[in-house]
Amino acid sequence: MADVVIYTTPICPYCVRAKSLLKQKGVAWTEIDVSRDDNERMALMQRTKQRTVPQIFINGQHVGGSDDLYSLERAGKLDALLAG
Repeated sequence: MADVVIYTTPICPYCVRAKSLLKQKGVAWTEIDVSRDDNERMALMQRTKQRTVPQIFINGQHVGGSDDLYSLERAGKLDALLAG
């Protein structure tokens, strides 16, 4: 199974949406809440050049946010990434 990491905040509806899709797929993930941790927020920005959440990584590959995750699903590419 894939190693999935999601940078989130508690009040983010897009984070909830992304986690919902992963849950439907039966995928476990590591969640990093950046809402109260300035060091994690800075690490996220350095790693992705993005400030928004969620930011999702599958096996170390940055796939983007919730819309990007759903785009992979619609294109039929998400299952292959998650199988790796």
